[in-house]
Amino acid sequence: MTVTDPIPRRKLSQEVLDRLLSRITSGEYAAGDQLPSERQLMEMFQVGRPAIREAMQTLSHMGLVSITHGERARVTPITAAKVMGQVGESAKHFLATAPENLEHLKEARVFFEVGMVRLATERASDADIARLERRLQEHRDALTDLSGFLARDMAFHREIAAISGNPIYAAVAQAMFDWLAVYHVSLLRAPGAEQITIDEHERIFNGIAKRDTEEAAAAMSDHLKRASSLYRQFEK
Repeated sequence: MTVTDPIPRRKLSQEVLDRLLSRITSGEYAAGDQLPSERQLMEMFQVGRPAIREAMQTLSHMGLVSITHGERARVTPITAAKVMGQVGESAKHFLATAPENLEHLKEARVFFEVGMVRLATERASDADIARLERRLQEHRDALTDLSGFLARDMAFHREIAAISGNPIYAAVAQAMFDWLAVYHVSLLRAPGAEQITIDEHERIFNGIAKRDTEEAAAAMSDHLKRASSLYRQFEK
């Protein structure tokens, strides 16, 4: 008989966590519902207070429940933004520990945003285009207030993600901006290159406004690729 490693005993808190997860995912405890009290959970699962508290803290860290002192934990709605936020810290570490990963992210951003602007161009309503034009004007206005220039830059890109109508696109776009902004601000803004960025955003906007999918996609691709080249130039 082949000797194998013994099967480890599972922590009681993990058993509690699995059972609560099952009830949340099945809808037994729906978004907005309060979970049973700590004492009720202890009686339900026949475990002590430490196991319940550890399981509840894990659920809180997962973004599945909110815990307020003096109240029972409540199941929180899950959104695409919240899911992306859960992987945010790991993604930041991923970028910070290996320079080649940053290049991978930049490449992925080009692929993602070019596809996203195609979809936005196909789906944009007149109201969407008017809203995007306001974001563009706010970005132009930030040329005299460079402290807010980066925020207006990202707002323009977020608006395009929103026009797609897909909340996952919007969440992924925001996550990419957050990862780049925290660790590599110089990749998002190079002093002196602001007017070039505005001009490129105007070309993207015009492509969307004209419902010209190919022009909008080409403008976005050129914008992101040229920006990377400019940033390297300014960093030398």
